[in-house]
Amino acid sequence: MPTPEEITRHEDDVPTGAPSAWVGDARPETGVEVVEPDPAWPAAYAEVAALVRDALGDRVLVLQHVGSTAVPGLVAKPVLDVDLVVGDVDDEAAWLPPLEAAGFVLRVREPWWQGHRGLRLTSPVVSNLHVFGPGAAEPVRHRIFRDWLTEHPEDRERYAEAKRVAARQTEAAGEHVMDYNARKQAVVREIYDRAFVALGLLPGPGTAPTTPLRE
Repeated sequence: MPTPEEITRHEDDVPTGAPSAWVGDARPETGVEVVEPDPAWPAAYAEVAALVRDALGDRVLVLQHVGSTAVPGLVAKPVLDVDLVVGDVDDEAAWLPPLEAAGFVLRVREPWWQGHRGLRLTSPVVSNLHVFGPGAAEPVRHRIFRDWLTEHPEDRERYAEAKRVAARQTEAAGEHVMDYNARKQAVVREIYDRAFVALGLLPGPGTAPTTPLRE
């Protein structure tokens, strides 16, 4: 289980000399579409979750719907984000082949960032599957962010507006999804820190880290 310090730390550093995180021909996608909330997203997640559980069985330690499509009433890119925790993320032979057989494609490998692997599913539901090990803080952070936005409509609307603005600017500049994420990171950090303070993970305003955050 990650510590409070690990949970509240905003990470965005790639070690010097690290290889590209992209696997094969995968690259950041250009074009960012933010759509109104779709009431079908929870059912779509259930469909993806069933695929993962059928593929991995008891190797699934945690499986959760995260990101904007997991927050009722929030605008989002029409792509589900799903966090998966397995016993040993570095032992790809234990979990990757069954997921590939189910239609997932490995696109990102970042062993320096909490062991993260990123997979994409395009059918039946376009989804990003984020795979971590048991000690990773990011799945905990994602759950906190999702639940905070669900329970706090003012921050939900503030984040929604940041997403709309970031999408318009990214589209106008012909940039990709990583640029979109960077444009809204300041708002993401502020909301995270507010949630951390409320949960007692940070002592109070003005004391949170200020390094960039990966959503």
